[in-house]
Amino acid sequence: MTPSPDRASGWQPILEGEAAARALAAVEAVALAIGDVPVAARHAAAPLAGGEAGVALLFEYLERARPGAGYRDNAARRLDRAIEALASSHQMPTLFSGFTGIAWVAEHLQGGPPAAGDGEEDEADPNEDIDAALLHLLRQRPWSSSFDLTGGLVGLGVYALERLPRASAAACLELVVEHLAAIAEARPDGLAWYTPVEKLPEPNRPWYPQGWENLGMAHGSPGVIALLARVCAAGLATRQARELLSGAVSRLLAQRLPAGGISIFPFAVGHGVRVRPARTAWCYGDPGIAAALLAAGRGAGEPAWEREAAALAREVARRPPASCGVEDAGLCHGAAGLGHVLNRLYQATGEPELLAGARAWFGRALEFWEAGRGIGGFLALTPPEGEVDDLVWNAEAGFLAGSAGVALALLAAVTSVDPAWDRVLLLSPLR
Repeated sequence: MTPSPDRASGWQPILEGEAAARALAAVEAVALAIGDVPVAARHAAAPLAGGEAGVALLFEYLERARPGAGYRDNAARRLDRAIEALASSHQMPTLFSGFTGIAWVAEHLQGGPPAAGDGEEDEADPNEDIDAALLHLLRQRPWSSSFDLTGGLVGLGVYALERLPRASAAACLELVVEHLAAIAEARPDGLAWYTPVEKLPEPNRPWYPQGWENLGMAHGSPGVIALLARVCAAGLATRQARELLSGAVSRLLAQRLPAGGISIFPFAVGHGVRVRPARTAWCYGDPGIAAALLAAGRGAGEPAWEREAAALAREVARRPPASCGVEDAGLCHGAAGLGHVLNRLYQATGEPELLAGARAWFGRALEFWEAGRGIGGFLALTPPEGEVDDLVWNAEAGFLAGSAGVALALLAAVTSVDPAWDRVLLLSPLR
C-alpha cells in the first residue's frame, strides 16, 4: 500500500523506515484477513464497538489512504449489513452498542451535510429519522438513563456533534447539556456525575454497593468534559455548558492521587469506593483524561487546563510500560490505542516527548503481531461469549478491542490522512 498525501489536514505520519513498513504490513494483513467476511454474529448487538459499523470505518480509511482501491465498497456493504440487522433486533439508542453508533458511522462516511447548492434535498438525509427519535427521547424528563460516552448522554452528544450544523443536531446538544446540568451533583470542589449501583454492570455491583464516580473517558466525567468542550467551541448552550465544564474540570483535578504512584488519577472515587490507580489507556486513566483536559482548555480558552493536559501527557509518555496494565494491542486499552492517543496529543501540541512515547507504544503494539494467529496476526484479550468476569485470547475483528481498531491506529501512524474517525472517541482535539 502506498498512502496518498493529505496536506490540507496538517496530520503527519510519525513512523518511518522499517517501523513504517512493518506497520503497513500489519494493516494490510488485517484488511486481507477481515476481507468481506461478515463479523461474528455475537457482535451484532454492539455494531460500532465490535460489529459491522466499526469495521466499516477501517475500510473507509483504507480508501482515503489509497483512493480507488475498492475499499469503500466494502465499507458500504458493512454499513448496509449493520442497518439491515436493525430490522431484526431491538437495539438501544446508545453510541457503542446501539443504533446511534450505526447512524454516527453513516454520517461520518457521508462526510457531513451537503453543501448549499449541490442539489441534495433535506428529504434525502438518511439520519433524519434518527434525529427525530433522539429528540423525542431527550425531551423526556427527568433523564433516567446513563450519562456516559459509551451508552448514555455523552454518546448522544457525540452523534449530534457529527451532525452539526443541522438544527436538529444543535437542539439535541442543547438538550444533552440541560440533562447533564440536571443530574450533576455539587461537591465542595466542583461538579460530579455519579453512577448509582443499579446502573452499574451487574458484575461491578458487589464491589461498589453505593455506586461510583467514574473517572474514565468511556464511562465517566472525562467524557463529559470532552463533550462540553466541543459544545462550547460550537457556540451552543454557551453559558450553561461553560459553567458545567468549569465545575467538572475543577472536580476532576481535585482527584489527583498522591505523587509517586503508577497513575496520576484513579479509576473511580465515591462513597465506599476503594481508591486505586488506573490503568494507562483511553477508556480509563491518564491518557483519556489528558485528551479531555486539552479539549477543555481549547474549548473554553483556558491555557491553565492546556498546561495540565500537556504535563499529564508527558507523564504518560515517560511511564514504564510494566506499570501501564497493557496486555494486548487493542484500541480501547491496548498498545495501539495508547500509541494513538499519544500521537493525537503530539500532533496537537508538538511536544517531542509525546512523539517518542507514541512511537514506542506502536512498537509494542507490533510486538503483539504474529502471522497466522487471530485476525491479521492480532488477538484480543476479551471475555468469552456469555461471560464478563474472565478474559481469554479471542480473534476479534471489531473497532474497539479488535483488529480493525489496531489497524486504524497503525494506519494513522504511517499516513497523512487525518484519523477523524477518532471523533467517536472524543480524541480529535480542538485547534
